[in-house]
Amino acid sequence: MGLLRIMMPPKLQLLALLAFIVAMFFLENRIQKLEESRGKLERAIARHEVREIEQRHTQDSLRERDTASASDSEDDLLIIYNRVPKTASTSFTNIAYDLCGRNHYHVLHINTTKNNPVMSIQDQGRFVKNVTEWKEMKPAFYHGHISFLDFTKLGAKLKPIYINVIRDPIERLVSYYYFLRFGDDYRPGLRRRKQGDKKTFDECVSAGGSDCAPEKLWLQIPFFCGHYSECWNVGSHWALEQAKYNLVNEYLLVGVTEELEDFVMMLEAVLPRFFRGATELYKTGKKSHLRKTSEKKPPTKESIAKLQQSAIWKMENDFYEFALEQFQFVRAHAVREKDGELYLLTQNFFYEKIYPKN
Repeated sequence: MGLLRIMMPPKLQLLALLAFIVAMFFLENRIQKLEESRGKLERAIARHEVREIEQRHTQDSLRERDTASASDSEDDLLIIYNRVPKTASTSFTNIAYDLCGRNHYHVLHINTTKNNPVMSIQDQGRFVKNVTEWKEMKPAFYHGHISFLDFTKLGAKLKPIYINVIRDPIERLVSYYYFLRFGDDYRPGLRRRKQGDKKTFDECVSAGGSDCAPEKLWLQIPFFCGHYSECWNVGSHWALEQAKYNLVNEYLLVGVTEELEDFVMMLEAVLPRFFRGATELYKTGKKSHLRKTSEKKPPTKESIAKLQQSAIWKMENDFYEFALEQFQFVRAHAVREKDGELYLLTQNFFYEKIYPKN
């Protein structure tokens, strides 16, 4: 049986060949386009990966810079505590000394000749230059019996953080009166300027003595007023207003002796670089309230009433009440009391509606 061979006509063969060639050309073209698309996609993916790596590096660099900047900023901090005599300043300063090792900062006492609170203009310049440029001592806590000093007036770019504590003016004067005669339990063997004078504060007031005169009340106002001559003119209304202005505008926080623990707690909250652990140390440490004036007798109501008749007491008390009101305002927005204990408030703000959206 023979095979039946079917022969395709030449024209059909030609058409079939052409169709095959067109189909192959079409397929090659599609494949080439797919290859090009794949190449574009691979390049886009590569560019995206590069951008991601660059962004990560940028973010890491920014974080490192911010961390370094924050660290540098904290390590450049200066605190000046221009302490007023007999306001529990030694007790508070001892906390700073106890914490400086563990919190890694320096404490330096500003010792002026004869405890003069007013510096000469050349010493003002020296002090500002020393404090701002002494890098080896930063961060630093300076303390001493000096009146407020305006660093910007002397051309300093770095301003210190001022803090202070004040006290009821009559209580402060009574403490200072007995301190000059009997000293305290901090250095009991040290001979004091008025040692041997057994006259009580009440006897001094009754006799019109100079050590208990109303003029001796004039101290907290000039300490806050500063290095202007008018600050030290007893009874100056300008000095009172300048002291108030400085307290509000130049001091981070001014506490009161009667509420020292609250002052310490708030400092720990706002300046942990220096005061981390201060509240616990104040409550349990051996040096809390360390310095106590010896032989101190509370004044009678008659002595208090006599001092309160003076214009000087009224001005010093005005300043004390002003400082107390400001301190209590700050405290009311920072702490809450529960079961007789004070607790710092947690963060009470947040950020929202942040644009542009990335």
